[in-house]
Amino acid sequence: MSNNNNKTNDVNLTQDIFAALIDNHEVQRALCDKLESTKDESQRKAIYEELKLELQSHAAAEERHLYVPVMQHDDGLDLSRHAITEHHEMDEMMETLDDGRIGQEKWDSTCADLIHKVRHHLKEEENEFFKEAKKILDSDLQQRLGSLYQVEYAEFKQTHADD
Repeated sequence: MSNNNNKTNDVNLTQDIFAALIDNHEVQRALCDKLESTKDESQRKAIYEELKLELQSHAAAEERHLYVPVMQHDDGLDLSRHAITEHHEMDEMMETLDDGRIGQEKWDSTCADLIHKVRHHLKEEENEFFKEAKKILDSDLQQRLGSLYQVEYAEFKQTHADD
């Protein structure tokens, strides 16, 4: 039980939802770069596991604390649907990577596809989705969502770290 107190230690109450998300995007970019530049197969698989946990924690909290609030506005419906579709595509790639029956060549090509999709998604989110979402969500809500996102992200990551 005492571990549960740790999850709020990483919450920065001054960060709005967009600043918190961009911090996580930078972590994802760094992991993609590391995964791409590492040659050793066992190291690549370990980096992939780290990236997978990061992506899953981020997506779970982002969908609830950004996409859902944005979807409640007509202007945000298509934006959110597109972003959720891209999360689903990444989930499918991770399912393929987690399938122990695929060969190394298939693993490597799927991993490269995942890295490409992550980079595309982050760029699109930051350059398009966030700009529109900032018009839809007022600044007080952006602040509250930032804290809620960070708590859920930390809880998800802590809960699934040993999966």
